[in-house]
Amino acid sequence: MSNIPRVFISYSHDSPEHKGWVLDLATRLRNNGVDAVIDMWELQPGGDLPHFMETNIAAAKYVVMICTSRYVEKANEGKGGVGYEKMILTSEYLTKIDERKIIPIVRQMGTRSLPTFLKSKLYVDFSVDESFEYAFDELVRTIHDSPLFIKPEVGNNPFQPRNELKELKQVDGVKEVVRAITSYYEKHHRYNNNGAYAIGAGISLVLFEAYLSEASERGLVVKNASNLLWELTAKGKLYAVENDLVIKW
Repeated sequence: MSNIPRVFISYSHDSPEHKGWVLDLATRLRNNGVDAVIDMWELQPGGDLPHFMETNIAAAKYVVMICTSRYVEKANEGKGGVGYEKMILTSEYLTKIDERKIIPIVRQMGTRSLPTFLKSKLYVDFSVDESFEYAFDELVRTIHDSPLFIKPEVGNNPFQPRNELKELKQVDGVKEVVRAITSYYEKHHRYNNNGAYAIGAGISLVLFEAYLSEASERGLVVKNASNLLWELTAKGKLYAVENDLVIKW
């Protein structure tokens, strides 16, 4: 599926234990809607490592760099596969990508260091196993663009006159639909077509019919027996009364 984010995981083969930790992380990411890619799944003996790195780094939405102390050392010295990945990410090959593509995560004991070319980036801290779930939630939210804290909309100026605030309120389209139908019903005791209703509402026919559909879904209006004209349901009449839409003679 195109909406599943693809993530390339870059790591150093520090030890069998570390490779197992990386494998578990990648598995959990896939179980949480992330197309995680690691060499342990994709490469077999004899595989083309540089091609694998170039292709998957370019295709990924994010590159997750697992920064152990050994990884940082290899990246800074340009050694091995880690050094090659660093070269790809800092070359002109990817200079035009979104700089947020790289997500560093730290997996270290007693230090929190990043490769030199990532020094300015915020990282996700996986160093403390007891805090794994918190760190994993932060990582998954970042990948899915679903932040825990969302900036609220700016409210109205509390010192603005009330009449001005009233003008800023969004028009209730459904209310205008019911207002128009109520007016025709009480004045003429009969119904006209949608065009006449739209004129009564003072809005375009297209917009009126869009609101009319919503009013129908909410059970406020219904086609009459002839299935040509609209009328208020009992719920719609109550809505009209509650919203002061009834014409007072």
